[in-house]
Amino acid sequence: MSIEHGTRGEAVHGAVVPVPKRRGDRQRQAIVQAVRELLEEKPFAQLSVSTISDRAGVARSGFYFYFDSKYAVLAQILADATRELEELTEYFAPRGPDESPAAFAKRMVGSAAVVYAHNDPVMSACNAARNTDAEIRDLLDQQVEGVIRQIIGIVKDELRAGTAHPISDDIPALVRTLAVTTAQMLSGDTTFLGTDGDVQRGVRVLEALWLNALWGGRADDDARRGTA
Repeated sequence: MSIEHGTRGEAVHGAVVPVPKRRGDRQRQAIVQAVRELLEEKPFAQLSVSTISDRAGVARSGFYFYFDSKYAVLAQILADATRELEELTEYFAPRGPDESPAAFAKRMVGSAAVVYAHNDPVMSACNAARNTDAEIRDLLDQQVEGVIRQIIGIVKDELRAGTAHPISDDIPALVRTLAVTTAQMLSGDTTFLGTDGDVQRGVRVLEALWLNALWGGRADDDARRGTA
């Protein structure tokens, strides 16, 4: 009987047995988790490598073996969040023939809402610090730029197919407005959510905003004509 080896586990007599994490993997994850926990207690500016290392239970030298700085840990968390968003959106898959514009809007906004909720308070802490911390601002800008490029490609493909009706011919500016508004609202910015902080209320508005901005409110008419 052959035995196949994989990255997630080993097959032993036909059964998959999980491979224990290496010590280095555990220490790296402990550092990441420490930053997540500490951001529930204090702003990122107040975190030090010593504080993070103490919470993670690793030496400072151990911290620097895995990360160059506390910003590198944050970059890792944001990269993980981006991968999670890609998986939930099916890697920003274009709208298929069986997916209505409204369903597409729900897929994009709903996936983003799950990612932001799963990675809070990191996302809200980053948003709070972006205007005073250039490194955090750059990290967030890189993250949103990647999303914007993906969505622009989807919209342009639909325009060529005649199935999108955006409210503006300036697709990059339109998609940027949608993406940034979504990020700000889902990060808990009270300027967008209001003092009650009702994220679900904001999600409903965002879904309607995406739908009408990209299909001009004509999605129902298109569906009846069989073109959506």
